[in-house]
Amino acid sequence: MQLSDFDYDLPDHLVAQHPPAERGASRLLHVAGSTLTDTQFSEFIHHINAGDVMVFNDTRVIKARLFGEKESGGKVEALVERVIDAHTVWAHVRASKSPKPGNKITFAGRWQAEMVERDDALFKLRFLDAENVFDILEASGKLPLPPYIERDTDSDDDSRYQTVYAREQGAVAAPTAGLHFTEAMLDALRAKGVTLAYVTLHVGAGTFQPVRVENIADHKMHSEIYEIPPATVDAIAAAHASGRKVLAVGTTSMRALESAAQGGELVAGRGETDIFITPGYQFKVVDRLLTNFHLPKSTLLMLVSAFAGVETIRNAYRHAVEHEYRFFSYGDAMLLERADHVGN
Repeated sequence: MQLSDFDYDLPDHLVAQHPPAERGASRLLHVAGSTLTDTQFSEFIHHINAGDVMVFNDTRVIKARLFGEKESGGKVEALVERVIDAHTVWAHVRASKSPKPGNKITFAGRWQAEMVERDDALFKLRFLDAENVFDILEASGKLPLPPYIERDTDSDDDSRYQTVYAREQGAVAAPTAGLHFTEAMLDALRAKGVTLAYVTLHVGAGTFQPVRVENIADHKMHSEIYEIPPATVDAIAAAHASGRKVLAVGTTSMRALESAAQGGELVAGRGETDIFITPGYQFKVVDRLLTNFHLPKSTLLMLVSAFAGVETIRNAYRHAVEHEYRFFSYGDAMLLERADHVGN
């Protein structure tokens, strides 16, 4: 398929620049083949049954954006892509002249880092202070909002661009389908008999990188680290054995699960994935998907098209634009039924 197959027109005013006034006060579009149902996210609980499994990504967004200066006085902006260890990161670096190995950068007037090496667009930085890099980022970093949110980060973002169940530090972008859930909603799901399970996939900045080739088969995906606990594998196996459904909360949960099942069966453990899910992909684990609306020509739009069907997604997005749903990270949600499950 071609990149142009995944384009659509989106008026600027439908890109959500702020979260809703209250967490969970979003709309929900339920997509089951040609049947589109407009509802509220508060009604989500009625769409899931006792015994079903919901899989959440418990990654926590770090304050990955740092500002500093080189020894020459030149300004530097760094966006941490991945924390390697307590003192070393891979980062995107913006400066008038790119730093070379051995160059020192001082961030926030207090933290010194040395540029160690470069790998394509990423720079390896080693922080020379005794503090753990996570502590440095928490003290002096800024939350990295997506590029389509055209405003500075404010204090609300520190909590609202984070899921209520976030615990494993390492993401530079939120798993945004999870932003709709409140503690009260999670409690209600448990009370209904829904099993809540977790995976970790640390979302990288590459999630916002545009696809630059017309033939999508030529696109190279960014790589991300994931971990699947044994308890999640067991919960999914039990659900499928009893005829229950597995719902992935967000495309990141989906990518982690499908990556860990590439051998045919879902296996627990830690790994690295650059899985690229496009129409024609055979899903192995996930039956239903809760997700937000995605950018035109993006790999995530290709993923949901593979899951629900290309024409189904085209119709759903056309409907969402006509009915003025809010799009992207702080926007509204869709509940998608897998194309080969509709009518079953």
